[in-house]
Amino acid sequence: MTLLGRMLWKGLTLKARPPLAPLETSRLHFRVWPTDLDINLHMNNGRYLGVMDLGRLDLAFRSGLGRAMTQRRWKPLVGGLTMRYRRSLELFARYELHTRMLGWDAKWCYLEQRFIREDELIAEGVVRLLFRGQAGNIASEDLLRGIGHDGPSPELPEAVRRWAEGCGGNGR
Repeated sequence: MTLLGRMLWKGLTLKARPPLAPLETSRLHFRVWPTDLDINLHMNNGRYLGVMDLGRLDLAFRSGLGRAMTQRRWKPLVGGLTMRYRRSLELFARYELHTRMLGWDAKWCYLEQRFIREDELIAEGVVRLLFRGQAGNIASEDLLRGIGHDGPSPELPEAVRRWAEGCGGNGR
């Protein structure tokens, strides 16, 4: 199934899934289809990144951020991504994608996305993104306040903080 087909399916079934708080984990179920394979007959590295887009959309719309994005014309922009592949996903394998907000700084939000097959970690990525409106970048606190969350950011894991600094520093 193509990513467009998956996006349409996930969008049509969105109301069947319960709402999420901004710091809860989105869990989506998938299967590896022939269109996901590379020449080694396992899921293509690039396909992981496309599926991760679907996880971020699910988290956004189920947490209320999707509505705020639509109403305020905010656009999410990925500013960096790091990925680690541990195992392969073969044809027709079932897997889950877990997406959760790790935390944020003044400018960037950091999300963790994990591919899980039968309780085994297959791959994991951390995505750094910001939101831009018509007047420019949206401060992370304003973004989260816009969906009803006014608490502080959870402390980012040390590895994520080091990675963020290597991407140009926090809040810049």
